[in-house]
Amino acid sequence: MPKQVQHDDDTMLAKHLNPNLFKNPELIPTRNGYGDGLVEAGTKNKNVVVLCCDLVESTRSLGFAKKFPERFIEMGVAEQNMAGVAAGMAGYGKVPFIASYAVFSPGRNFDQIRVSIAYGDQNVKIAAAHAGISVGPDGATHQALEDIAMMRALPNMILLSPCDMLETKKATLTAAAYKGPVYLRFTREKTPVITTPKTPFEIGKAQVLRTGKDVTIVATGPLVYEALLAAECLAGNKDAIATLFARYPKIAARVKTSKLHGHSMARSKVTIAWSPAKISALLKQRGPVDAEVINCSTIKPLDVETLVRSAKKTGLVITVEEHQIHGGLRGAVAEALSLLHPTRIIPVGMPDSFGESGETMELLEKYGMTAPWIIYTLVNQ
Repeated sequence: MPKQVQHDDDTMLAKHLNPNLFKNPELIPTRNGYGDGLVEAGTKNKNVVVLCCDLVESTRSLGFAKKFPERFIEMGVAEQNMAGVAAGMAGYGKVPFIASYAVFSPGRNFDQIRVSIAYGDQNVKIAAAHAGISVGPDGATHQALEDIAMMRALPNMILLSPCDMLETKKATLTAAAYKGPVYLRFTREKTPVITTPKTPFEIGKAQVLRTGKDVTIVATGPLVYEALLAAECLAGNKDAIATLFARYPKIAARVKTSKLHGHSMARSKVTIAWSPAKISALLKQRGPVDAEVINCSTIKPLDVETLVRSAKKTGLVITVEEHQIHGGLRGAVAEALSLLHPTRIIPVGMPDSFGESGETMELLEKYGMTAPWIIYTLVNQ
């Protein structure tokens, strides 16, 4: 577990986090980290090759294509062919990265990934850009919200979901060095930089970014920032509360009703008007909530040891993901805890529905994947 450092507001955040986390953090797309990592991986290993399906700029494969044109293959709009070609190249010692949008790869080429890559345990890296609902205006057809469930079910497959640009770069370099198939999931929009170059990253290891004793918040991808922001607000961090209302000037927590096995997953539809005064009054009434925040950057293999240790301490788990609440991070955590330490789990994610076209932050708010929603979910238990 990373060392913890005491902050002025008496919270406990992990060492090597961005010191400006709640004071105007830099916003950079996670896909930029993939692009930077590709170039570095290609420089280190001449066997690294990149294949792309007519999305060289969007997936940030362009830097590699310019520096190593002899090792870049433009496949056109042919995701199935791309997966098959990559599997063949891996069989001859190459380290192929195949890049497309997550709705296309694995969305359209799952059969080729399953049979040609996973079944054969081929050394192919599947880079899935524009994952989640934060694709925004592209609409429901381009919002990959099922891919974690699909890919974590495949034998031999490693599944990485980094939280920011720097971690995405580390994940790309780690994937290049790992021998075997890897699924690397990242997003399009600019998101806060949470980590630093010194923040550790290792396949199969979750990072405890904030220690706590009342509740465990397990998050993945860029929503790790929302989890940290919610945790610090619940602890009474004034900088975090100010950041919350700067980030969400018109906060309204909407509860949508969804059912799983006949049980309501949320309350009836309500609208809650938030304000700094309301949060302060809530904290004064209930007292601060001490939340532990875990960055689950590897969803498969899952860091079961860290999760069980935290669940035993807090007795309540909230999962946060930009994905359907069925089969993704929530499913992975539930499967592990049900065997080793049964714990109540409350999911924050896509409530068993398709998305729609809209601005990124509006969609995240509407479908309840923001810090205000995490706060509302927790204080109403």
